[in-house]
Amino acid sequence: MHLTMKLHRMQLPREVILGNETIELVYDICKKLGFSQSVFMVMGRRTRHILGQRIIDLLDDVGMDTDYTTVDSSTMKNVELVEEKLFELKPQVVLGVGGGTNIDVAKLSSARQNTPFISIPTTASHDGIAGPLASVKGLGKPYSEMAQAPMAIIADTSIISQAPHRFTASGCGDAISKLTAVRDWKLANNTRNEYYGEYAASLALMSAKLVAKNAHIMKNKTEEGVRVLLEALISCGVAMSIAGSSRPCSGSEHLFSHALDVIMSKPSLHGEQTGIGTIMMAYLHKMNWKRIKETLRRVGAPTTAAELSIEPKYIVEALVRAHAIRPGRYTILEEKRLDYDSAEKLAKVTGIIE
Repeated sequence: MHLTMKLHRMQLPREVILGNETIELVYDICKKLGFSQSVFMVMGRRTRHILGQRIIDLLDDVGMDTDYTTVDSSTMKNVELVEEKLFELKPQVVLGVGGGTNIDVAKLSSARQNTPFISIPTTASHDGIAGPLASVKGLGKPYSEMAQAPMAIIADTSIISQAPHRFTASGCGDAISKLTAVRDWKLANNTRNEYYGEYAASLALMSAKLVAKNAHIMKNKTEEGVRVLLEALISCGVAMSIAGSSRPCSGSEHLFSHALDVIMSKPSLHGEQTGIGTIMMAYLHKMNWKRIKETLRRVGAPTTAAELSIEPKYIVEALVRAHAIRPGRYTILEEKRLDYDSAEKLAKVTGIIE
């Protein structure tokens, strides 16, 4: 059987600016990329006070035509509202400013309108700040949609390090989840002859190992820890762009997280859930799940359902339903096909539930 792979386009950021007070370079970066006249910003109401107004002032000072909107959720309704603005105003570039919600709306709406996009995160909670995929409710599926990679990423560590530690811990959980995601990808390659990109896989694994190696500095809310995490998450985004899919960064642990999103009205942070999922999927893969759990503890991420304030029954149900969340994505869950008894046993033996 011949190994086949659909044609995919690699979109990689042209500029990645990371460090203290890098937001002061926002106009320089826009101008360098050919955007010196008009910009449209997507941000949250809280984000405007944290960083958005500062960007508006910086761009107003140099005479750029600056418009913006605020969004409170990552939904297709908000994507379509932003699209209407982009169609009307026709800005040269869209800036997504804030956390995952704002960046995902900016990413997908700009992609649908063929407008370049720049990512300006205020938290480091998951790899969506750099990847080409967007997680938006209303697409008819609980997982991410291919949108476009940011043309540039401007990550100001002086801003991001001020975010609650929960967001940083979530980012660590999302980075560490690549350990099982890559294992699932390789399993699909061995079992289904699915395309497996060794370089993209290695890049994702390196990001996970970088976070694990520096776990001791992640919990202290230092700019150094935030910088290491950002480098890892950005590398994960690049890995997805190279692979042409989310495969190197999203496996059975993400299916578990998506199942929780479907089951629960108020799920936890994405990286918190994938971190928990990684522990259990590592057990199924016969990996060193205890070391993964200890690493998550060291960065201050939750490692039990109780720490996530999730009832045990939802953990078990998510494990049972996870394999069916994304048809066609072959993972260890496709082989195990957990029922309620085996799912409960898995959650108990790994200490996720009592």
